[in-house]
Amino acid sequence: MASTSFPDDLVELQAQWLRTYRHLARQPAAESATALRRRLIALSCRISAHPYWACPGSSAADRVELRRLTRARGWVRAA
Repeated sequence: MASTSFPDDLVELQAQWLRTYRHLARQPAAESATALRRRLIALSCRISAHPYWACPGSSAADRVELRRLTRARGWVRAA
């Protein structure tokens, strides 16, 4: 089973990534999305390079669990 004890800063980066992605998805096609795409790339790099992933035992399943956990927290905050 994947670990759910992610560092707060990593969860916050993933939350920023999800918010940016949602904003990009809602943006009209006529508007330039370059800044949002660049932000997604920068956030992706920061998430991928986070020291948490260097810990022994971290796996691809942990990355999926991070996304799932962050989405779940977002739904709780929205309610």
